[in-house]
Amino acid sequence: MTKRSETVPPKTHEATAGQTVGPFFAYGTTFPKKHEVAFPHSPGAIVLSGIVFDGAGAPIPDAMVEIFAADADGSVPRARGTLNRDDHTFTGFGRAFTSDEGHYEFWTRNPGSVTGEAPFFVAIVYARGLPDKLHTRIYLPEPSPALDADPLLRSLEPNERATLIAQRTPAGWLRHDIHLQGEKETVFLAY
Repeated sequence: MTKRSETVPPKTHEATAGQTVGPFFAYGTTFPKKHEVAFPHSPGAIVLSGIVFDGAGAPIPDAMVEIFAADADGSVPRARGTLNRDDHTFTGFGRAFTSDEGHYEFWTRNPGSVTGEAPFFVAIVYARGLPDKLHTRIYLPEPSPALDADPLLRSLEPNERATLIAQRTPAGWLRHDIHLQGEKETVFLAY
């Protein structure tokens, strides 16, 4: 009697082709007021906006950007139900889809420092052609000892550092473009 392994070759399967994270369809990722981390025009509310660009410098019309940040006093929102906006609670989390011109926008607040670090937004970008999501940060532009001492920012060249720092608009809001590749490529973090 022969053993099965001697007569039958082992089964092998071809690897499945990789999938990218886009293009996006709203199913399962959208909810009312998803871009309203803070209620619009409430005390301390600002707009954080920008454009997501591809490697050729063209706007990406079907990307999704998520942010998470502490409130202005440095407190981290821990309440359950951040997908249910009640028009007064700061949720810390928001999601925005880009427009046909690659524009994203959030109503939020300037984040405060949680443990003495430079205040920043955690940002995650999903876009067509990416094999995985991209993680980055968006720092407030105001000079401070904490910004100068930030370990991540200190580890970067000045041109790389600039890709993580938002610009303040005359209205006091924040503008931050995200470049997925190319000369102005945003610094992305590996986890």
